[in-house]
Amino acid sequence: MRELFAPGTFTPAPGRGRLGRMLLTQAGTETRLALRNGEQVLLTLLIPVVLLVGLSVLRVVPLPEPRVASVVPAVLALAVMSTAFTSQAIALGFDRRYGVIRRLAATALPRWLLVAGRLAAVLAVVVVQLVILGVVAALLGWRPHVAGLGWALLMVLLGCAAFGALGILLGGTLRAEIVLAVANLVWFVLLLGGGIVIPLDQLPGGIAAVAAALPSGALAEGLRAPLVDGTAPGIGAVLVLLAWAAVAGGVAVKAVRLR
Repeated sequence: MRELFAPGTFTPAPGRGRLGRMLLTQAGTETRLALRNGEQVLLTLLIPVVLLVGLSVLRVVPLPEPRVASVVPAVLALAVMSTAFTSQAIALGFDRRYGVIRRLAATALPRWLLVAGRLAAVLAVVVVQLVILGVVAALLGWRPHVAGLGWALLMVLLGCAAFGALGILLGGTLRAEIVLAVANLVWFVLLLGGGIVIPLDQLPGGIAAVAAALPSGALAEGLRAPLVDGTAPGIGAVLVLLAWAAVAGGVAVKAVRLR
């Protein structure tokens, strides 16, 4: 059929935008919303900074000297968990409640790109966390092993994948009020008994075994090896994070609802 109008007659041209531009727009929007939310900033930035300074200065938990070197991996693990799991789950739960996800799904934005945009926003917030926490730790005297920085970055990415999949699963399946309660409860339990603040070797035997199989314990221990000793993380920590990411991601694909 002959076209009635030559291409370029109408501006802007109707049709879906380029996928790369859509992804950048969605990720940028999600990142700005996260950084503008006071509760999320408290959870993802202020609490980790306070714990970093407090545990490095105060001798609340017995740690080897220099204390800041032992505290940094734990706080980085906490920061990743706070952003990728807790904040992600709560934001997704309330976006579903208010119909935001359903409206976005009705646009030209593909569902996979909607998820990718949220995960890209998580990575952007984590980068901000790493920079701020790294600067504060350096001011406290932290000097990381350069040889372990690459391994530490790999563990952060695996942690984002595991906790991000869990956050999407929780926020995409339960009611917003339940998500709020469960996400905060899980955050508090993993902080104290999941191998983050208290290292696995200082936890009771049974609790230590359970914590080692959790993404919190695996991420914290996986960060301690490269940042404290300058060595590669244990294969067990890597496998635990990969398993959580694969299982939670697979379940989330089938179970997540738009409303």
